Amino acid sequence: MRILVTGVNGQIGSALSSRLAKVATVVAADRAALDLTRPEELPQRLDGLSPDLIVNPAAYTAVDRAEDERELAFLVNAEAPGVLARWAAARGVPLVHFSTDYVFDGRGSRPWNETDSASPLSVYGASKLAGEIAVRAAGGPHLIIRTSWVYAAFGGNFLRTIMRLAEERQELRIVADQVGAPTSTAIIAEAVAAMVAQAADLAAAFADADGLVHLAASETTSWHGFATAIVDGLRARGVSLSVERLVPIASAEYPMKAPRPLNSRFDLSRLSQAFSIVPPSWIDGLNAELDRVVETVGAAR
Repeated sequence: MRILVTGVNGQIGSALSSRLAKVATVVAADRAALDLTRPEELPQRLDGLSPDLIVNPAAYTAVDRAEDERELAFLVNAEAPGVLARWAAARGVPLVHFSTDYVFDGRGSRPWNETDSASPLSVYGASKLAGEIAVRAAGGPHLIIRTSWVYAAFGGNFLRTIMRLAEERQELRIVADQVGAPTSTAIIAEAVAAMVAQAADLAAAFADADGLVHLAASETTSWHGFATAIVDGLRARGVSLSVERLVPIASAEYPMKAPRPLNSRFDLSRLSQAFSIVPPSWIDGLNAELDRVVETVGAAR
């Protein structure tokens, strides 16, 4: 099987390409190979790459900048996935497409399930929802994977930001009223690899999941709880930090251009029922990433 993975220089794409290479032949496509800002070029590029499965984590992810770049966000997150999906549908090629918790408005405290109505608060969320709609409308075998609070030991993300700030400052003020599941790219990559490896018929497996599944780490916390666990975990591994206080604050005290959902909890029942996958807890995922961080820091020294 030839699996085309888009956005391989991104966090999820990088993790997916390395993990999926253990179960299939991976065609790793960066922006030079597949530029989602040029949807009109995608069909010819796909013809040349000739994949048996497309996995598309590539996206416009600048949440706040999207408020001023609506056209670009929709081009990359909605129009381009629609082109990928129509190409795949015409050839019976299964497509895995990634979406986000930002398609929900974050009301209440009940975990969101796949049948709940989406109502995004931001341009970014609206563009990702439009991408979901375009993928479904193509009519081919597909699986939309919504995930949340993605991070890794490398790249630009919350873990790396907290580590840097904790080395520089004595006090950090962290939002405490947004709740979700910090999800490492390793957890995502392992789950997708398991889906691919265990399914004799991907199209049937995706149909059994009604083409949509929520994938995140098990259990939840706030951004403040996540930051506290990062700092405690780094100190337990011997990393010297300057930070003395992590102060919990409300979202209103840290205004952003794009509103964030307060409730990003996911119901993971369909993931378990359709694919027999139960992700590890967010704290177990974090511990694995912190081990990678410390190994890298040690090697650099």
